[in-house]
Amino acid sequence: MAAAPEVYAFDHPHEAPPRTLKDLLGGKGAGLAEMTSVLKMPVPPGFTIAVPVCRAYRAGGWPDGLTDAIAEHLAKLEATLGRTFGDPADPLLLAVRSGAAFSMPGMMDTVLNLGLNDETVAGLAAASGDSEFAFDSYRRFLMSYANTVLGAELKEPAEAHDANASAAAKLDAVKALLAGANVLVPSDPREQLRGAVEAVFKSWDSPRAKAYRARENIDENLGTGVNVQAMVFGNYGDTSGTGVVFTRNPNTGENKAYGDFLPRAQGEDVVAGIARTLDISELGTHLPGTDTVLAQHLAELEKHYRDMCDVEFTIERGNVWILQTRVAKRGAVAAVRAAVQMVDDPVIALTKAEAVARVTPEQREAARAEILAGVAAGASGGPPVATGLGASPGCVHGKAIFSADEAADAADASDEPIILVREETSPEDVHGMGVSAGILTSHGGLVSHAAVVARGWGIPAVVGAGDLTVTEDAALGPDGNVLFRAGDVITIDGKTGEVWLGRHTDTDSCADGDADGDAAAAGEAALARELPELAILESWAAEA
Repeated sequence: MAAAPEVYAFDHPHEAPPRTLKDLLGGKGAGLAEMTSVLKMPVPPGFTIAVPVCRAYRAGGWPDGLTDAIAEHLAKLEATLGRTFGDPADPLLLAVRSGAAFSMPGMMDTVLNLGLNDETVAGLAAASGDSEFAFDSYRRFLMSYANTVLGAELKEPAEAHDANASAAAKLDAVKALLAGANVLVPSDPREQLRGAVEAVFKSWDSPRAKAYRARENIDENLGTGVNVQAMVFGNYGDTSGTGVVFTRNPNTGENKAYGDFLPRAQGEDVVAGIARTLDISELGTHLPGTDTVLAQHLAELEKHYRDMCDVEFTIERGNVWILQTRVAKRGAVAAVRAAVQMVDDPVIALTKAEAVARVTPEQREAARAEILAGVAAGASGGPPVATGLGASPGCVHGKAIFSADEAADAADASDEPIILVREETSPEDVHGMGVSAGILTSHGGLVSHAAVVARGWGIPAVVGAGDLTVTEDAALGPDGNVLFRAGDVITIDGKTGEVWLGRHTDTDSCADGDADGDAAAAGEAALARELPELAILESWAAEA
């Protein structure tokens, strides 16, 4: 008789610390279990379908016993929360998220608001007293399930983005779209749940996930965990919101929270780059008191992990919930600065050997090059034509290419660097992002998909350049005139967020960088002034 599939509640008493069990629970599941069972943080309860179950599914389909194991854990979740999945009066809703052992941001599938149908949405509206919230959640679910699970590849109708339309009207527009495309989203919540779990398993083998793993040298055979979690709602009225925040700046290493949030929104709105996000420093202005609570959780996580953390959170009617944490990806300068600062930090107290081990020689060299580029002599150029958010530092020039497929083709056919220009990137663009020298988007914030992937790969990126309107083959200025077309050379500065036409080297950070003589001396002085931590870290490395 085959062993039952491995499924674990977040508060399961593992023999080892959950944070060490990424091979079993996946990175996200390990973080959720650690925060729940060890740190006792406010994490919505749920359970993890372990990584080996995904491998079994890939080898032979839906494993025997998995349906029963999910039902057993779902029953425990219902008992804990006092609500029932599929209850037409006051339904429990679920989120289904992936979670591989290695971070693969946005590469695999997520389905939120599971459990809604025409009956349960009425119950949600009545129980919450907020029909706008209920209908908004149902619209989101229908579009997400249709595209993620059923592969419909539909875009929301224009009516769904009409700021003057009611949530009910937006929902009706989406229903009409699905009916016209003959896409039938199942109404049975348990059928929805199985479909979402299978979609996550299958997304491990999606082209975007394969492209990301190839770039990161991640084993194709590992598989992913699946996390099934009670929904909390950032779109639940004016005292709710959602965001992603780093405990320190992942570009510079500054010991200050860095990230974005959106009032009355769900998490996908933040990372998708569609909405104009707000800086995390504005959280307290919009949702007073929540900034203090979040800051306490961030400090606790950094102390516990002894490292910079990347945290996803949702605020539901003033209550702060932590949905994910992981050790953060960071740029080279940030890696150097944070490692040295954490030796001096009495709360974290890294040893010198630990600090050196965290920053590879290649990262130290990259940090040196980034600072030296800021003082090398350069040629003259004109003013920037657009300014966005500096999401990943570095300054590069190259041919503007407006699709990921064309970027991949151009990179193979030309020696000229490529700048991928998009309205916003999506996981499907990852193959083009990986071969680009730089990334420019007109939408998105500091934790959007483009920003997170570019930062992790050390690719300079400017996001949220709202002065630009990006079409299929051109970027237009505020007056509607073409600023540059596909094939034109542009320059972007991922530190300042500036964009220029042509090969621009007039600013410090965009200089070419072959300094000698006085310029070399100026470079060394700049290193000592702007990144003294590098010399400290190199001295520790030499001592080792």
